[in-house]
Amino acid sequence: MRSNGKLDRFVVIGGGISGLTSAFYLKKEAELRGREAHITVVDPSERIGGKINTLRKEGFVIEKGPDSFLARKAPIIDLAFDLGIENELTGTNPAAKKTYIVHRGKLHSMPPGLVLGIPTEIMPFAKTGLLSWGGKARALLDFVLPASKAEGDESLGSFLSRRVGPEVMERIAEPLLAGIYAGDLSKLSLQATFPQFREAERRHGSLIRGTRANRGKGTAAPAAPSRLPKRAQGSMFLTFQNGLATMLEALTEALAGCDSRFGCKAVAFRKNGPEEAAGPEAAPYDVLLSNGEILPADGVVITAPAFDAADLLEPHMPVDALRSIHYVSVANVVMAFDKAAIGIDFDGSGFLVPRSEGMTITACTWTSAKWLHSSPSDKMLLRCYVGRAGDEEVVDLPDGALTDAVRRDIKSVLGITTEPLFTEITRLHRSMPQYPVGHLEATAKLRARLRAEMPGVWLAGAAFEGVGLPDCIRQGKDAASIVYDAVEG
Repeated sequence: MRSNGKLDRFVVIGGGISGLTSAFYLKKEAELRGREAHITVVDPSERIGGKINTLRKEGFVIEKGPDSFLARKAPIIDLAFDLGIENELTGTNPAAKKTYIVHRGKLHSMPPGLVLGIPTEIMPFAKTGLLSWGGKARALLDFVLPASKAEGDESLGSFLSRRVGPEVMERIAEPLLAGIYAGDLSKLSLQATFPQFREAERRHGSLIRGTRANRGKGTAAPAAPSRLPKRAQGSMFLTFQNGLATMLEALTEALAGCDSRFGCKAVAFRKNGPEEAAGPEAAPYDVLLSNGEILPADGVVITAPAFDAADLLEPHMPVDALRSIHYVSVANVVMAFDKAAIGIDFDGSGFLVPRSEGMTITACTWTSAKWLHSSPSDKMLLRCYVGRAGDEEVVDLPDGALTDAVRRDIKSVLGITTEPLFTEITRLHRSMPQYPVGHLEATAKLRARLRAEMPGVWLAGAAFEGVGLPDCIRQGKDAASIVYDAVEG
């Protein structure tokens, strides 16, 4: 155990939301434990925040990375309160609740009662034009098909095909669920993405019955309204009025006094023996940076992508669990218009595009309709997404070619031919981790070995237990506690 008189030195590798949260809660842990800590955040990017990237331009609030988060996931709400920015939270436009799916080139409203693509109301489902009668009948066999007795993980695609049939999987579930991960459902782990589906099957003998029962219990309900400002109450998704960068700005202020090495990469990681770590300035670990600097550390939180984390840890232990996490590249194209010029009164939040449609875009958010704070009242923002597993080449098209392809799709679906006021393209290379079947078990074993052999070192972030902002924040907070417990002994 380190004595209270010594300075606790921590290195956080990764300056995205997971790493910044780790640093923030390490600082709070030190205060709660009555200890003194020196925290350094290292990231190869010159810019703080990882994929979070808010552009404020000409009265628009444009998210070039993630744009929102689930209100029911408490860690990000808790962080907002801890940072004192809870009054900046805002919800979606209550008049824009509809979501559409493209089928044979036309927009079809998603039937009421769908929860993560699973029907819980039969009549609206029976009336939808998204599916054939055979596809609807196959989905309803879920009520009578026996639950699988097989143990272990399986792919999300195989599970959904088995329960509700391939048509529901391909035309509704795939564009909705794969959109979260930009993934191939036939390869994504069920347990690591939607474990509640397997639990619904086991408890109720039916995915539809189980989803309906969980919906009735309010598992998808927003966060407690009493905690939130009025404009954020009752919304399934939340963001901040001035963009997600609000969190980054508050974290930067809260981490004043901490150290940082942005524009510098952690390239190696050394575990020191008892003799090497015995001196007054020595430490159990050294983190070597690309600029030649060596950072001594009593504790290390690694929130870098799995491929970078694997490079750091491979000299010390097998990292197959990290190497098996592949990443998909995606991009988004944001276009601003004069609302009067496009002549459309959007009544929803946007639309999704199944793979079978053969379009360049995978989805389109009617941003100004969904988020009223995002543009001047006489303007309109559209955000289109491109790239997913098996279709990544489009991400690297030249700007002009990519914009033209996106505009062709928008013209085809919405009839918009108006020239945008401006266009913003953001490419996010190797940004979406793909959880393979068996992911949770493999990464749990790796973490257990890490805890045993390298106490004070921990792995966290989007590569492990969820890609959403609240999941990353929860892992960052947990990492701070785990690492500090190990350092304190």
